[in-house]
Amino acid sequence: MKTRAAIVRGNNGPWEIVELELDAPKRGEVQLRMAAAGLCHSDDMVRSGLTVVRLPAVAGHEGSAVVEAVGEGVTQIKPGDHVVLVFSPTCGQCRFCASGQSNLCDYGGIMTVGGLLDGTFRFHDGANDVGGMPGTFTERVTVSEHSVVVIPKEIPLDVAALLSCCVPTGWGSSVIVGGVKPGDTVMVIGTGGVGINAVQGAVIAGARYVIAVDPVAFKQEKSLEVGATHAVSNTDDAQKLLTELTRGVGADVAVVTTNWVEASHIRSAFDAIRKGGTVVVTGTAGSMDVNTVSLPGTILAWWHKTVRGAVYGGVNPQSDIPRLIELYQAGRLKLDELITQRYTLDQVNEGYADLHAGKNIRGVIDFTL
Repeated sequence: MKTRAAIVRGNNGPWEIVELELDAPKRGEVQLRMAAAGLCHSDDMVRSGLTVVRLPAVAGHEGSAVVEAVGEGVTQIKPGDHVVLVFSPTCGQCRFCASGQSNLCDYGGIMTVGGLLDGTFRFHDGANDVGGMPGTFTERVTVSEHSVVVIPKEIPLDVAALLSCCVPTGWGSSVIVGGVKPGDTVMVIGTGGVGINAVQGAVIAGARYVIAVDPVAFKQEKSLEVGATHAVSNTDDAQKLLTELTRGVGADVAVVTTNWVEASHIRSAFDAIRKGGTVVVTGTAGSMDVNTVSLPGTILAWWHKTVRGAVYGGVNPQSDIPRLIELYQAGRLKLDELITQRYTLDQVNEGYADLHAGKNIRGVIDFTL
């Protein structure tokens, strides 16, 4: 089968629209017709070479789709089902899945390789294999059955795409990893697609004050729309607010969700939290060799502070994505408001230009356009 896709061939090259050959699903796999795909900074880090993966690759890890075909042995998913993709597969059997930490599933390592669980590839450009992560910037994709979550058909597929990554990652960073409780004071540094959902998570969890920090005025406004009590442009202003609101005690939780994390972001979050408070680091600096955490150990120990990393917001996709859908249906979780622009597949480079210009909370490739 042929499929049009946006691929990256080398570091710093543009997204290139090409026609690829797509294999049918093998045992334990499903073939999907993509409905929508979110434009995330993480994918652009692949294009720019800041995140190292096997190239060429069809990037895109956030999306929604309709199942077109299933491989042998697939019993829980059928053609016609609506699904959201899980960028880190969950096998349900490894040590981490069995202990309720499926965001750390051993299968997650296939992201950097770009193949399927058996080590082979389903995208091909002539005689060359093309990877995917799992590859949502394409009209069709074949993935492991472990890479999808079936959702109710009444959920619009465009907004459902956000449930694939940015919503659970942000929401879980506050609720699951940060452990935000009713009455807490929370600071979120960086309120793009992930950070604004960290704001929503804190609000839903019952935080008394939620301070959104972002230099882009548009993102400050959107943060207030989803429930932030305050929005400022920098951490110095946030610190002044925290001192006033908490009478000098500090934030209970600070979540770092900047698209590019610097040591200063983590230090600001560390300084902002109270004794016994928690810093959640969700954003990355791309390369695993970049050191972004340098903190005074004495204060860390004597003030009993905690600094935690968060991948996928600590969620268990098969159970937490349905919970998020229920919150959306109840009117408590905003999804429609997060999509600020829709693009065709051919406009993917334009979409990323808008992302870098600070115009979007979440841009979405809409395959119905």
